[in-house]
Amino acid sequence: MTGTVIDRGRVTQLLAAERELYAERNPRSRAAAAEGAAHLFAGVPMTWMAKAPGGFPLVHAEAHGARVVDLDGHELVDFCLGDTGAMAGHSPPATVAAVVHRYAEAGGATTMMPTEDGPVVAAELARRFGLPTWSFSLTATDANRWAIRLARAITGRPRILVHSWCYHGSVDETFIVLDETGRPAPRPGGVGAPWDVTETTRVVEYNDLEGLGRELAHGDVAAVLMEPALTNMGIVLPEPGYLDGVRALATAAGALWIIDETHTLSAGPGGCTAAWGLAPDIVTLGKAIGGGVPIGAYGLSDAVREQIAARPELDLVDTGGVGGTLAGNALSLAAARATLTEVLTAEAFGRMAEVCTRYTAGVQGLIDRHGLPWSIAQLGARAEYRFCAPAPRDGGESHRAGDAELEDLLHLYLVNRGILLTPFHNMALMAPTTTETDVDAHLAVLAEAVEALA
Repeated sequence: MTGTVIDRGRVTQLLAAERELYAERNPRSRAAAAEGAAHLFAGVPMTWMAKAPGGFPLVHAEAHGARVVDLDGHELVDFCLGDTGAMAGHSPPATVAAVVHRYAEAGGATTMMPTEDGPVVAAELARRFGLPTWSFSLTATDANRWAIRLARAITGRPRILVHSWCYHGSVDETFIVLDETGRPAPRPGGVGAPWDVTETTRVVEYNDLEGLGRELAHGDVAAVLMEPALTNMGIVLPEPGYLDGVRALATAAGALWIIDETHTLSAGPGGCTAAWGLAPDIVTLGKAIGGGVPIGAYGLSDAVREQIAARPELDLVDTGGVGGTLAGNALSLAAARATLTEVLTAEAFGRMAEVCTRYTAGVQGLIDRHGLPWSIAQLGARAEYRFCAPAPRDGGESHRAGDAELEDLLHLYLVNRGILLTPFHNMALMAPTTTETDVDAHLAVLAEAVEALA
């Protein structure tokens, strides 16, 4: 490989070879996928599990720490970690003990009664994020939905504002992008949207304060919902002053600022909110805080809590749209208490970030040695390379840098040699149990893949 030239014919050739190797290595997973096709939608328990560059997904047999074992007995170093849901590592002992006690010994996973764990988890989240009042859901998607409802109730406004190519779970209002002409449009691939998203949502590019101010000036935005750094379309970091500008513009426009820390929790114990000294009105969370057990959460500022309390007509305890029967259940809160207080500690985050810095430096060295037209960005324990240089400054640029064939090749090359990435992008996430040896193994296989492209 010379300079910035990548031979597309070579990519296609290698991808075909890696798909053959993948099929040969994984006959039991392949057979299980065929069996699942009979009665499972898309052949898998949840349709996104069908995303597999080898033509069928690996089937999970075991997982511990930063390792997974597939049905064919291959041990994989796991840098996917359930796309953040297992950032604490698979089955951390403290979380396992809490879950076993709650479910098998104390009994009662869900009774619609509070437990003593709830106040502890809420206090810990308040300490980390600086928002004093918390409530729980089963997913970050629901936390975002309920936060949007609260914002609309408080402001009396219909719209929300998001960034182009953002990701906030399956919240209908967030499936919007700016098209090639810069106009709002439904995100490609959306399934059965109940309403025209351009009627419910305003959209701007990340790092565009001028565009944000222009859209907020319409006076109909209840809340700006955003990740402090984009993560699902690669990692796009804020430019200096951007987040301060968002806070100021939202306040001036009378809109709430909702920060979704579901993925950006990788930045530290209190996510970017604590690491960067942010002051949102609402924070939403999910995935990692339960150690792999489903849970979501949202935190409210004093001002938001008081504004909601002043609205006694709002139905917050029955079917008003901000609750679910299994939300805040005893099992998920027991898991969250153990995970937050014993696993995802400040010390653990420090180690995770150090290991990730080693990975980032290694990938950057590979990019530099081969003159690759790539870039890599790090957010604490998370890093991701994109097929463009310099690094993208907004979601549109990052989307346009996508290269599905090259991405499939690298994912297959890695998994065929014992390294697992999240199937949707090139993100590598570190758990408390991820070691320097794990990182070096990942870097060695990635280097082999790059050499194979030469």
